[in-house]
Amino acid sequence: MIDVRRALQGHPRVADAGVVAAAAGLTLFVIRVQQSGLQVYPRFSSGAYVLSLLPPVWPLRASLIPLLACAALFWRRRHPVALALALVASALVWPVVVPLLVALFTVAATCPPRTTVQVTGVALLPVPAQLVFTSYSGPLLSATAVSAVAFVGGAVGWGLYVAGVRERAERAEREADLRAEQARQHAREEIAREMHDVLAHRLTLLSVHAGALEFHPTASADQVAEAAGVIRQSAGQALEDLQDVLRVLRTPTVHAHAEPPQPAVADLDRLVEESRAAGATVEVHRDTEDLSTMDPATSRAAYRILQEALTNHRKHAPDGPLRLSLTGGTRAGLTITARNPVRQDHPERPGAAGQGLVGMNERAALAGGSMRRTRTATGFSLEIWLPWTR
Repeated sequence: MIDVRRALQGHPRVADAGVVAAAAGLTLFVIRVQQSGLQVYPRFSSGAYVLSLLPPVWPLRASLIPLLACAALFWRRRHPVALALALVASALVWPVVVPLLVALFTVAATCPPRTTVQVTGVALLPVPAQLVFTSYSGPLLSATAVSAVAFVGGAVGWGLYVAGVRERAERAEREADLRAEQARQHAREEIAREMHDVLAHRLTLLSVHAGALEFHPTASADQVAEAAGVIRQSAGQALEDLQDVLRVLRTPTVHAHAEPPQPAVADLDRLVEESRAAGATVEVHRDTEDLSTMDPATSRAAYRILQEALTNHRKHAPDGPLRLSLTGGTRAGLTITARNPVRQDHPERPGAAGQGLVGMNERAALAGGSMRRTRTATGFSLEIWLPWTR
């Protein structure tokens, strides 16, 4: 079924022609009503002088100027205030109340409230003027005053209502655009965190094994082959992870499956073994309920936090042990603790929080948890709490 309103909005000239035709028909009806002695808007002259200038054989001589006033509604959007004021002046002489009401509606619907109030005041001025300066009084005079106020108020009120609806629609559209932009920004930040966590983990493993080859030139052929195999495997996995993320960025439509494969905290053993294979000393203590019962999103956040903790250990404290502790359950939530010694020749600069720590803090906050880091003269520790389920 065709939406007539939207079709007319797409063709304003067609809509204007319809308004002019309807106003002309109603104006002819008002003329006949006023010929019987009824008035719907104050008039101070009959326009007889202008009518006398027209040819007497003109068939619509009395209706010419009101119909021209209706035709002027074609310019109501370009010059709403000027047209409304001109029609107020014309209505004092001619029965042009219908185009006047349309012009007042247009002013209320398109102009600022202050302008609308001023034009409405001008349109209502003839009412008290007629009551003051007219020598006769009676029911017809009162009816004219009441009808004029009612029609003007109705036209202006309708226009204000339409303006309010349009404003609310525009505001809703702006808010929808803002929410969409925020959603896109959130998705990009999430992908950036994924790229940082995944690639940083893989590249630090590559760096460790490549460093082992560089600083042990006397290694046996078997050791060199083993390290080269680990480097090749890590490089391949890094490329696969990068392709997963890039595939999401190229996806034209965001849907439930438009995200790279996400591991869970239950995959911690694989992470730890990779770090141990690179020469790191990692101690893991667990006292938790079944990790597979965690909320999937929270479980992924826990995995990425642990992955970043292992990456930071390889980058900043590879010579010391890393102690990981996972405790908690459904009621208490999951508490992750990571502790490692720090080198005395590697002091922390004030405010120097790397992107890894920033990403960990963001992941914990997005999952509804919190993170606290503590640095002493001999060690560095992280304590992260995450809800078990959301």
